[in-house]
Amino acid sequence: MIDRIGLVVHGGRPAAVSAARDVRRWADERAIPCVDIDVWDSSPEGGRLSPAGEAARANNPSLIVAVGGDGTFLRGVRVAAAIDAMVLGVDVGRVGFLTEVEASDVAAALDAVHTGQFAVDARLTLTMRASRPLEIPTDMQVLLRYGRGPALPPPQVRPSDATQVGWGVPLDVIALNDVVLEKLVRDRQASLAVYVSGRFFASYSADALIVATSTGSTAYSFAAGGPIVSPHLDALIFTPVAPHMVFNRSLVLAARDQRVAVRVLERSGRVAVTLDGQLRGVLDPGDWVSVYAGPRRAKLLRLAEHDFLGRVRDRFRLADSPAALADGSTPAMYSPPEPLPPDLRHPGPPDIR
Repeated sequence: MIDRIGLVVHGGRPAAVSAARDVRRWADERAIPCVDIDVWDSSPEGGRLSPAGEAARANNPSLIVAVGGDGTFLRGVRVAAAIDAMVLGVDVGRVGFLTEVEASDVAAALDAVHTGQFAVDARLTLTMRASRPLEIPTDMQVLLRYGRGPALPPPQVRPSDATQVGWGVPLDVIALNDVVLEKLVRDRQASLAVYVSGRFFASYSADALIVATSTGSTAYSFAAGGPIVSPHLDALIFTPVAPHMVFNRSLVLAARDQRVAVRVLERSGRVAVTLDGQLRGVLDPGDWVSVYAGPRRAKLLRLAEHDFLGRVRDRFRLADSPAALADGSTPAMYSPPEPLPPDLRHPGPPDIR
């Protein structure tokens, strides 16, 4: 049963604004509080609150309804995961990989959720530690304009030795898709050393490095040449973007046992850190961040069985090979009438995870 709704809306899309009115009307008819969430702070400092702070301001809803595209949905997940709430995505975007229902079906979807006719699709999230708290420089516009040219002094090299900074500081951040470390300006590459669970793996000079979840494997990581990974697999997918080296492959790591740390080399350009597309800070040479599985899963509501690969086929408009089609047709499903044999019901050894 829904006792309070937090509403995240893409205000720039008329269809989203209209669907949000339907959500409010549905809530009003049932005397369920419905509060706008993830809004800009009206204080003189401006900006957004932390995910937990935004949720607290909305009195900790049990359900977050995100009305928009995948970007709006990620904003909703950011708040929901902080308080272990569920999130329902209403799609009015262009891709809709993560959202669950169309805008025209939002009232029926809320009825189903209110009566318990749903499943929870629990997805891995990412969080971070860093050698210092992340911050966006006050001279950000100057940096973007002049890069690292003679108009600006070189950035200071920060302490990075393990004996100096230890395990760093935990950051109050959540990402469902990915953490991206990318060059701040076009005139200077990001030169980054990558460690896996404390062991040095390789140094990259690249446009960016992506650490994605399986959920995020169909987003920026995929566009950069990374693999599509089933969301049922708890994995970290590390993908370099345009690296200046022969080795440009992705790594798929076990999220339960491994973490990815990235250190900015001494003569690198500054590096921007984004989580799910949101800029969270800028790293100087010597800074490092560690990306690893978050303590809470995102609870995505599903009203029907989630066909991940079917959605991949649909959203990416995969075309079958003409040569294969010329050699014969194939059924959409392979499902014999007899029950599934025991060896197929639970494949693998008993200790498989």
